[in-house]
Amino acid sequence: MATPLLLAAKLPHHPSQLSPHSLKFQALTHQKFKNVAFCGGQKQLMGTNRRSVLSVQSRRRLEPICALESDIPKVEAVELEKNEKFEEWDSWTAKFAGASNLPFLLLQLPQIILNARNLIAGNPSALLAIPWLGMLTGLLGNMSLLSYFVKKKETEVIVVQTLGVVSIYAVITQLAIAEAMPFPYFVVISAVVASCLLVNALKYFNFLNDGVWRLWEDFITIGGLSALPQVMWSTFIPYVPNTILPGSVAFVLAAIAVVMARTGKLSEKATKFVGSISGWTATLLFMWMPVAQTWTNFLNPDNIKGLSAVSMLLAMIGNGLMIPRALFIRDLMWFTGSSWASIFYGWGNLICLYCFNSISKEFFLAATLGLISWIGFALWSDTRVYGYKSPLRSLKELVFGP
Repeated sequence: MATPLLLAAKLPHHPSQLSPHSLKFQALTHQKFKNVAFCGGQKQLMGTNRRSVLSVQSRRRLEPICALESDIPKVEAVELEKNEKFEEWDSWTAKFAGASNLPFLLLQLPQIILNARNLIAGNPSALLAIPWLGMLTGLLGNMSLLSYFVKKKETEVIVVQTLGVVSIYAVITQLAIAEAMPFPYFVVISAVVASCLLVNALKYFNFLNDGVWRLWEDFITIGGLSALPQVMWSTFIPYVPNTILPGSVAFVLAAIAVVMARTGKLSEKATKFVGSISGWTATLLFMWMPVAQTWTNFLNPDNIKGLSAVSMLLAMIGNGLMIPRALFIRDLMWFTGSSWASIFYGWGNLICLYCFNSISKEFFLAATLGLISWIGFALWSDTRVYGYKSPLRSLKELVFGP
């Protein structure tokens, strides 16, 4: 069994990055934390082996940690090598997640530039082709995920989600200028976006009162849960009645659930479930995007030619870059959303484009091979750094925990 010292060495560089699904989070219980303490002063341990362990730890980006127990066993070289691989992959997955900013920025920037050109040219009617409700749904999803990752202190992904909020809000602002959306709604949206950025910034730097943060979480929980069924229902209009009933019912149920959770009327397990709703609803909103696009392609095959192959490729790459990090920290929600968007939204639409001869065979095969290779690399690397024999164990831990 690993000692408290070794377990602490494998943790992310910030304690708040621990995920509820994380293997290391499960391993370090409250009782074991009693046996671990941060060293002060000289940060020394008695014994040659203990000093060698700390010298290795001090070269890493983790804070040096010592154990209060007197029976620290000798650390074998193979264990130190394993820890070094673990920390190296931790660093690389964070960099991959941060690198996803580039494809996501390139994904939204052309639309912003095109809208600006139409506005400058005196052609605001061109912006009517952009559904502001769809943009609002994406904005709500980004805000929910931003709060989710702020709470986990995943800095690289916080930047990604912040960029998503700002870029979508830029498009919404252009729609308001073009009078393609009701101006009062724009005012409300602007206030919500400003509140979102302020609240999350204060939370990230630990300047926010816990009560205010809980109120914000309740707001995005109710908003996300109300939007999800309404968006799903609206996808199939006119084959279903045009009504706001699904969203209204979900709003009432979400409000009741939040109130009961805050007043202690729910069990501990149910309260935790309510607390996780906002992240999952945001993920499901993004997961619904390829379903809606596929349905549109099925009803109007001619519209497929209007899809941009480059945009679909960027969506596949941007979401794919976050898969290794989500797997590494055992975050099932993040892994599900990123994998689904990369495979079904990005690659799935490339399949549609290929089937209708909108892209070349070489382009499609290159994208397919790249995606398969990347996912295989992520699974193999995770299996290696955790010291497992099969990637199935990593996936099992991701879903069911250690």
